[in-house]
Amino acid sequence: MERKITVTAVLLGMTAIILGAFGAHALKKHLTVEELVTFETGVKYQMYHALFLLFLGLTTLVTEKSKKTIFQLVLFGVIFFSGSIYLLATKTITGIDFKPLGIVTPIGGTLLILGWAVLLWQILKDKR
Repeated sequence: MERKITVTAVLLGMTAIILGAFGAHALKKHLTVEELVTFETGVKYQMYHALFLLFLGLTTLVTEKSKKTIFQLVLFGVIFFSGSIYLLATKTITGIDFKPLGIVTPIGGTLLILGWAVLLWQILKDKR
């Protein structure tokens, strides 16, 4: 499980850097300042959670079962939260109104919060 989590963390971190550079350079000419800030929010949260997963993959403070649960919550949280933000921020370029996907963003945020909460619970109940 640690390898899967760590590889996912690296891939999320790498794509966050690519998307951040893409936003700062290629999208800068096509999006409004507000849309760029929104896009950047997705990138930041993706990177934060890439680092979170990197920690999760390397820590011994959490059981394997909890690692799997946290991993799934964070992975789907990033996909829903950051993914929906990327789509919503670039609708002027794509011409597709992703507004109905707006409900996915808070669901993703809730999954991210739950991932952190499970980690907190596991650390607090550890009696070492």
